[in-house]
Amino acid sequence: MNKLKDTDIQATIGWVLRTGVILSIAIVLFGGAVYIYRHGHDIANYSTFKDESDFAQLTGIINGILTFRGRAIIQGGIILLIATPIIRVAFSAIGFLFEKDYLYTGITLLVLLIIFISMLSGHTG
Repeated sequence: MNKLKDTDIQATIGWVLRTGVILSIAIVLFGGAVYIYRHGHDIANYSTFKDESDFAQLTGIINGILTFRGRAIIQGGIILLIATPIIRVAFSAIGFLFEKDYLYTGITLLVLLIIFISMLSGHTG
């Protein structure tokens, strides 16, 4: 069996980061093109606030993407960009586990747990 090397894990993590960023950029640009195609002729009215609460929940974003709404597609790309470093931390934990480095696996899983608790609680800093 081929032993997994540290450089292989670093290459995989680098690939995950590059792919996540490039894919999110492509999604945001595509969503921007859809938005401009549909709303490029609209005149902006800054005197009143227009509520976009349908994109405040993940289900609203998914429904907006499925109905081909530009703002939802852009927001989906931004969520992917935010999720990319979180996925990197998860891949790091898997890499440390394969290397049998249990101290760093535990530390990485603790960091991942802190990230998820922060996301679910809504508290920052």
